Amino acid sequence: MAILNSIRKRGVFLIIIIALALFAFVLDGVINSKTSGGGGDIENTVAVINGRELSREDFMGKVENQQRALGPNGTTAQAVNMVWDRELRNVLMQQQIEALGMTVSQEAINEQLSLVLSNNPTFLDENGIYSEAKMHEYVASIQGDDPSSRQLKQAWDDFIESTREGILQANYMNMVRGGLASTLSEGEQQYRFENDKINIQYVHVPYSKIADEDAVVSEAEIAQYIKANPKQFEVDPLVDIQYVTFEEKPSETDMEDAMAEVEALKAPFGAAEDIAAYVNSNSDTPYNGIWLKESNLPASIKDTILKLPEGDVYGPYQVDDSYNLSKVIERRQLPDSVEARHILIPIGLSIKDSITRTPEQAKILADSILTVVKANKSKFEDMVSEFSSDIASVEKGGKYEWFPYNRMVPAFRDFTFEEKTGDMGVVETQFGYHIIEVLGQKDMQPVVKVATLKQNIEPSDATLSALFSEAAKFEDGVRNGDFNTLSEEQGLETRPVNKIGERDASIPGIGNNRSIVNWAFQKDTEVGDVSRFEVDGAYVVAQLTRKSDKKALQSVAEASSVVTPILRNKKKAQKIREGITGTDLQGVASSQNVTVKTASALTRFAPTIAGAGNEPAVVGAAFGKDAGETTELIDGEAGVYMVKVLAVNKAPDLENYASYANQLNAKASGAINNRVFEALKNAADIEDNRAKFY
Repeated sequence: MAILNSIRKRGVFLIIIIALALFAFVLDGVINSKTSGGGGDIENTVAVINGRELSREDFMGKVENQQRALGPNGTTAQAVNMVWDRELRNVLMQQQIEALGMTVSQEAINEQLSLVLSNNPTFLDENGIYSEAKMHEYVASIQGDDPSSRQLKQAWDDFIESTREGILQANYMNMVRGGLASTLSEGEQQYRFENDKINIQYVHVPYSKIADEDAVVSEAEIAQYIKANPKQFEVDPLVDIQYVTFEEKPSETDMEDAMAEVEALKAPFGAAEDIAAYVNSNSDTPYNGIWLKESNLPASIKDTILKLPEGDVYGPYQVDDSYNLSKVIERRQLPDSVEARHILIPIGLSIKDSITRTPEQAKILADSILTVVKANKSKFEDMVSEFSSDIASVEKGGKYEWFPYNRMVPAFRDFTFEEKTGDMGVVETQFGYHIIEVLGQKDMQPVVKVATLKQNIEPSDATLSALFSEAAKFEDGVRNGDFNTLSEEQGLETRPVNKIGERDASIPGIGNNRSIVNWAFQKDTEVGDVSRFEVDGAYVVAQLTRKSDKKALQSVAEASSVVTPILRNKKKAQKIREGITGTDLQGVASSQNVTVKTASALTRFAPTIAGAGNEPAVVGAAFGKDAGETTELIDGEAGVYMVKVLAVNKAPDLENYASYANQLNAKASGAINNRVFEALKNAADIEDNRAKFY
């Protein structure tokens, strides 16, 4: 019963059924695992979940698919974790469904298909309605024995199985949800929690009255608390490391050589006629050809560039790890913003007239439209409505109002900013051909076109070889010496990194690096061992400083920040109680040199006492008394209290508490899926070997 009791203690009958089924399933898994010798070939098993294995081949295939879905910015660690969460959830749910003997009818699957496939043209009839007959036609069409048919059939079978599993999981969750429905009595209780109110008098003796040094918490007491509350302080296997970095930086000689190379390009750069071609052939960044306002120029060269004659070259000058040459190409006046309208003729399928056009056909149509609108501008909006595929501007007659220089794609931008108001023409972009009319330009200002040739300063082969030798010597040195002493002697910064988990992917200061984590967790890697790693742009020499191979409890030092305040407040509460001599509010207040205070309209739903803070235990105890009664001393969050109830103001009875019961249901329903999954996961026997493969 542990699984669903951890969710809510209701729906007893249903809970017992599901829990017994789970227990039987887990017991069967334990027996089978014992008889089979431990659960399969570890080299080919990513995980074993209640006796069910996840194969490496299948898991790795899903990780590769997930990485493709994430795109170039997604990491392997992200993909692995996403697939793991999905597979773990599916296995745990499938085991529950199997244990309960749940099934799904073909009619239910067909009904779900009619919803899922309702927008897929393959399965729609001539009226655009989902057709089961069309579905059967498709299934019949992929029954061939050729590779393509087999692939399509496998994809269809996987889709049907996924649909079936989705229905079963939804049904399972609905069963659990039905067993956890809030009753009208619980709705009434919630109503009372929110609306019953009390007025109180109280004495508050704050814990701050006792100095911390008078309530010292020992390490033994912290250790005892950790042992008594293991779930709160359990941690996965962890390691600590320290490392130094040897960065691949260019030497002084490298920088001098790079400066000489760029200096040699200055004269040819100044004489070059095809500026774009020269820059693209000799620069580490391509030519962009954009106009720059004064505010867009780098501050370090702005004044010089603005005074430089057209055709002159400035430099070499250094920007970060590069040497640069800049040549002034042209100066002119350009508007700050432009208003224009256009008609877009796409290459390929046009969403406007459903015609597929080649580049030549699209250009011919664009030219013919330009001829029409040049002859009669009043026809422009009609042409927009008839031909333009730019949905964003069609409703405005193709118009874009007052956009800045860098808002549009280059060809569109150049035409609208460099031509004059009233000019019309055709330009090509990645979207197709645009028939453009410049409607207005404002705020003319001086701009300059600058071509910049940039060459990064890279370390030479000799520098890289010396760096490798330096890192290797340091690695050998610390095998027989002290890591910190040697790093200090060589002027290197030792960086400690603590609490690295077995499946962590990122190391502060290094970034993604599973190789270091895997090395630290290898069975034959011991505390004190050292290894050298090649990372992006550097060598790292790392030493293992602490290792915990199994789940363990936090150390006293690690748990101290959490445990110490708890135990300290308990000791302070005891000292405060020992110093109290009175038996009523005034007596307690006098003995502790505090005052009696009042608080009004307190509720159990928001148990905050003005001037004292959130005190659920104190407010809860007060609600257990009648008007005129006084509580015993209460250890609260911020001190020791005594409370006298002045008045109990019960909210009026309602005819029906269904609305409050529904609120509870809605609140519970929103989190039920994750709560069930967490409960199943906590109860499961999981052998997780992901770290051995990733």
